[in-house]
Amino acid sequence: MTGTTERPLALYIHWPFCRAKCPYCDFNSHVAQDIDHARFAAAYQREMAHMATHYGAGRQLVSVFLGGGTPSLMPPSLVAAILDAADRYFGLSGDVEITAEANPTSSEVAMFEGFRAAGVNRISLGVQSLRDTGLAFLGREHSTADARAAITAAQRCFTRASIDLIYARRDQTLAGWTDELRDALELGLSHMSLYQLTIEQGTIFHTRTRRGETLIPPDDLAAEMYEATNEIMASAGRPAYEISNHAAEGEACRHNLVYWRAQDWIGIGPGAHGRLTVPDGRLGLATRRSPAAWLDSVESDGHAIDIITKDDRDETVAECLMMGLRLGEGVHLSSLDSRFGPRGSWLDETAMGRFVESGMLEIESGCLRATLRGRLLLDGILADLLPAS
Repeated sequence: MTGTTERPLALYIHWPFCRAKCPYCDFNSHVAQDIDHARFAAAYQREMAHMATHYGAGRQLVSVFLGGGTPSLMPPSLVAAILDAADRYFGLSGDVEITAEANPTSSEVAMFEGFRAAGVNRISLGVQSLRDTGLAFLGREHSTADARAAITAAQRCFTRASIDLIYARRDQTLAGWTDELRDALELGLSHMSLYQLTIEQGTIFHTRTRRGETLIPPDDLAAEMYEATNEIMASAGRPAYEISNHAAEGEACRHNLVYWRAQDWIGIGPGAHGRLTVPDGRLGLATRRSPAAWLDSVESDGHAIDIITKDDRDETVAECLMMGLRLGEGVHLSSLDSRFGPRGSWLDETAMGRFVESGMLEIESGCLRATLRGRLLLDGILADLLPAS
């Protein structure tokens, strides 16, 4: 087995299908009319068995995350089969968090009861906007009324519910966004993921931008929106525990904390990624992206692992700092000292002191974290924090 039994282990399941491709989305998602659910169920279980044997033996799961694509298009029977296999091959911890992503269309909301019966205990709704004009711009299939109805249904069915919203959209004003955000807060959600719109290569929005369209606001307005978001959410008892994620105390997404704390997870399904700690660094796994190719590989070989990488100590340090400084809690310096050796060998302490003095970073109770200003400039900060090789 690679990895250590002491570290938390999470499982990510990728469902690659959507009804339509959103213009901003660069995820591994595909539009398909006919899906052989039985074939996928068998392949998920077979790849899971391989991963458990080779990378997760003896380690119970603290989290399972069904992402995509649009997992709420999966039949509840398939979800149940996947979760039964996860319990069989890994074992689920007593307080395991099991999240499914969903869109707020009426047909998907109808699946909520079945998902809950299958074992899902947390739902993440891709609302994206509470304004019909915003939804039309983002190419979403649901309306604001649909979103509100779905949120009510999710709160009734699941013990924990979250929504995603996208802001810094074309023609959106600061006042317009803060009004929309306050409307969202009135829904009583304990967790919200609030993302600035970014233009990613390979998306429809990227093509439109190259043709000359302006789809996002100027940087200074986007920064004002970010700062206002943090102020409003903190005042409402939903502070940012990560750059784009806000939660009441105790309601942070445990699965995503595994990512940001550079802990261990296994990815199952087309184009899924995993990261595992090994004695001298980090192992990265990625499966084949094409759903058809993934199925063929799993059926012939028992898995569809396409890429295996191994990061050395310096690359692992960079991951820990890059991910950890996104978190409100920051990184525990003493933990990194014990993991990577004398601090000066993995951290430029002079640069750290300079950023603390300038108000970009702060140290409290042994934790190094980025301030609100620093979070906007993390890439540059990180480059300076790593010692020159």
